[in-house]
Amino acid sequence: MALIKPSGQEKTATAPPERRRATRDCPLLREQLQDPRAEVRRWAARDLVDCPDSSQAVVDRLMIETEQSVREIMLTTLVRIADAPALAGLVQCLRSEETALHSEAIEALQQLPEVVAPIMRQLLADDTSDVRIFAVNVLESLRHPEVETWLTEVIVSDPHVNVCATAVDLLGEVGSRAALGPLQQLKTRFPQEPYIQFAADLAIKRIQEA
Repeated sequence: MALIKPSGQEKTATAPPERRRATRDCPLLREQLQDPRAEVRRWAARDLVDCPDSSQAVVDRLMIETEQSVREIMLTTLVRIADAPALAGLVQCLRSEETALHSEAIEALQQLPEVVAPIMRQLLADDTSDVRIFAVNVLESLRHPEVETWLTEVIVSDPHVNVCATAVDLLGEVGSRAALGPLQQLKTRFPQEPYIQFAADLAIKRIQEA
């Protein structure tokens, strides 16, 4: 989720950052999130990182924003703010029907291990299997000591084969010998699923050979 730098033309048309910081008006910046010009929305999203209680306004605009460069800045701002509304907004993006948006939200959540950790079990127990799969995707790059524990809980309890398949693939990369028992349980739970049998055997082999 790269930060898009303004082009030379945009820099010419915009006051230097030092001057812009001196004249920031948080209510005005929130209004500018609705400006028809992408450049204005982009600068507003960037500057709102320093405005208290602005993450909900960024989330609300993010859900309807169509300009990719603006969305990237909004996501970066939410990651930097990392308060409760920002986290809730990123989770809301996981429920979006737009593939790009929930993929971007996954990348954003991966950058917030300590913020995401308290709600990870809630995400992994969501009523929607797609959200549970996306939660496992978040774990892929989430640097947190409980990742293996969360994954083993998934493979021994989640009823959806696709959720378990996603989890076992990752567990084969990050699992320790503590995961061997849960992996055997997974095979028992889905005896008629060839991919589960294959992936679990592969994960067991990788762990034993590590």
